[in-house]
Amino acid sequence: MLSRGRIFRSDNSAYKVSDIINEDYIYIAMFEGHTRGLKPLFTTSDFAIFDKPSNLVIHPNSKKTEYSLLDEIRYHFGDNANQAHRIDAETSGLVLVGRKESVTNALATMFEEKEYKKSYLTIVRGEIKEEITIDKNLKKEGKSIGVKMTTCSKQEGKSSITIIKPIKYNKEKNQTLVEAIPITGRQHQIRIHLHSIGHTILGDPIYGVEDDIAQSYLTKTLDDKKRFETSGSYRLWLQANYLEFTYKGVIYKIYSKNKEILAQFES
Repeated sequence: MLSRGRIFRSDNSAYKVSDIINEDYIYIAMFEGHTRGLKPLFTTSDFAIFDKPSNLVIHPNSKKTEYSLLDEIRYHFGDNANQAHRIDAETSGLVLVGRKESVTNALATMFEEKEYKKSYLTIVRGEIKEEITIDKNLKKEGKSIGVKMTTCSKQEGKSSITIIKPIKYNKEKNQTLVEAIPITGRQHQIRIHLHSIGHTILGDPIYGVEDDIAQSYLTKTLDDKKRFETSGSYRLWLQANYLEFTYKGVIYKIYSKNKEILAQFES
């Protein structure tokens, strides 16, 4: 709760980890979920799956966050429910949720130990004609504000592998709809891997744009018009489309129902 900025002084300033408590009382911001109409795609007695829209954070970033996926999780399943893994705010698609703490922990361990299969749909610039395996280590780029990754030598960073399978090419737009299968699970892995081979994801405001544009996005000062002009879209066209895992001896194979990415590609 400290790391999420939910412990406060009487003047409403948030305590940070290792701060000395200098008052008789601390104030805790309790979380009460509310709904904006988003319902789970699939539900069992132990877990559920949401088909998250783009531009929705999973957890509140601060006290000022008005709405997050956690609101829907807690609204539908109560205070003990939580997500078992994360996807970026701008990435749409499947998010697995445990309905109680023990289940969430078990599912989170499944993700940590890579005991699942997962794939994404994405729209990229240019034509990809055949399957590609991208094997490039990743590390955080310099001292950039926010998260920005870069490829690096095998002696640096973390091992990262993504398989790219072309599905369909739109000649008029010079864009390819592809399936991306991350063998490893690094932050921004699919985005930076595709950019590294000259096929940046449509709408990416960090990779494939000038540094000043990326920094404006990371500092939340990039306006929608400028983003559209420089990245090609108002959102990142990356969708967590498929998830397969085994739970209590049952194999689950879940596909996203979000068809917005297909509509964008074909429009």
